[in-house]
Amino acid sequence: MAKRYYTCIVCGRKFPEGQGIIIEKAGIVLHFHSRRCATKFLKLLLERLDDNTARKVLKELVNELEEARRAREERAKKII
Repeated sequence: MAKRYYTCIVCGRKFPEGQGIIIEKAGIVLHFHSRRCATKFLKLLLERLDDNTARKVLKELVNELEEARRAREERAKKII
Protein backbone atom coordinates (compact mmCIF):
# COMPACT_ATOMS: atom_id res chain seq x y z
CA MET A 1 0.00 0.00 0.00
CA ALA A 2 1.46 3.37 -1.06
CA LYS A 3 1.93 6.02 1.58
CA ARG A 4 0.07 9.26 1.07
CA TYR A 5 2.11 12.46 1.18
CA TYR A 6 1.01 16.04 1.92
CA THR A 7 2.70 19.35 1.21
CA CYS A 8 3.12 21.98 3.94
CA ILE A 9 1.31 25.17 2.91
CA VAL A 10 3.93 27.36 4.62
CA CYS A 11 7.29 25.94 3.51
CA GLY A 12 6.37 23.45 0.79
CA ARG A 13 8.00 20.45 2.47
CA LYS A 14 6.40 17.08 1.77
CA PHE A 15 5.52 14.83 4.72
CA PRO A 16 3.88 11.41 5.02
CA GLU A 17 0.39 10.73 6.31
CA GLY A 18 0.41 10.32 10.09
CA GLN A 19 2.94 13.08 10.63
CA GLY A 20 2.60 16.84 10.69
CA ILE A 21 -0.52 18.80 11.52
CA ILE A 22 -3.67 18.70 9.40
CA ILE A 23 -6.56 21.03 10.23
CA GLU A 24 -9.89 21.16 8.42
CA LYS A 25 -12.17 24.14 8.99
CA ALA A 26 -14.88 25.79 6.89
CA GLY A 27 -14.26 23.40 4.02
CA ILE A 28 -10.55 24.27 3.85
CA VAL A 29 -7.84 21.73 4.70
CA LEU A 30 -4.55 23.14 6.05
CA HIS A 31 -1.39 20.98 6.00
CA PHE A 32 1.65 21.84 8.15
CA HIS A 33 4.75 19.66 8.36
CA SER A 34 5.71 20.99 11.82
CA ARG A 35 4.44 23.04 14.72
CA ARG A 36 6.82 25.82 13.66
CA CYS A 37 5.03 26.18 10.31
CA ALA A 38 1.62 25.97 12.03
CA THR A 39 2.68 28.71 14.46
CA LYS A 40 3.92 30.92 11.63
CA PHE A 41 0.57 30.49 9.84
CA LEU A 42 -1.37 31.25 13.05
CA LYS A 43 0.58 34.46 13.63
CA LEU A 44 -0.12 35.61 10.06
CA LEU A 45 -3.81 34.73 10.42
CA LEU A 46 -4.19 36.65 13.69
CA GLU A 47 -2.47 39.71 12.20
CA ARG A 48 -4.99 39.78 9.35
CA LEU A 49 -8.17 39.39 11.42
CA ASP A 50 -10.04 42.58 12.17
CA ASP A 51 -9.82 43.64 15.81
CA ASN A 52 -13.51 43.16 16.67
CA THR A 53 -13.65 39.60 15.38
CA ALA A 54 -10.30 38.68 16.94
CA ARG A 55 -11.20 40.20 20.33
CA LYS A 56 -14.49 38.27 20.57
CA VAL A 57 -13.04 34.91 19.55
CA LEU A 58 -9.87 35.31 21.64
CA LYS A 59 -11.80 36.28 24.79
CA GLU A 60 -14.08 33.24 24.43
CA LEU A 61 -11.15 30.90 23.84
CA VAL A 62 -9.07 32.30 26.72
CA ASN A 63 -12.04 31.96 29.11
CA GLU A 64 -12.69 28.39 27.97
CA LEU A 65 -9.04 27.38 28.42
CA GLU A 66 -8.78 29.07 31.83
CA GLU A 67 -11.89 27.22 33.05
CA ALA A 68 -10.46 23.91 31.84
CA ARG A 69 -7.14 24.65 33.59
CA ARG A 70 -8.90 25.51 36.86
CA ALA A 71 -10.93 22.29 36.65
CA ARG A 72 -7.73 20.25 36.13
CA GLU A 73 -6.09 21.97 39.09
CA GLU A 74 -9.09 21.21 41.30
CA ARG A 75 -9.02 17.53 40.34
CA ALA A 76 -5.27 17.39 40.96
CA LYS A 77 -5.49 18.77 44.52
CA LYS A 78 -4.82 16.19 47.20
CA ILE A 79 -7.67 15.63 49.60
CA ILE A 80 -6.43 15.31 53.18
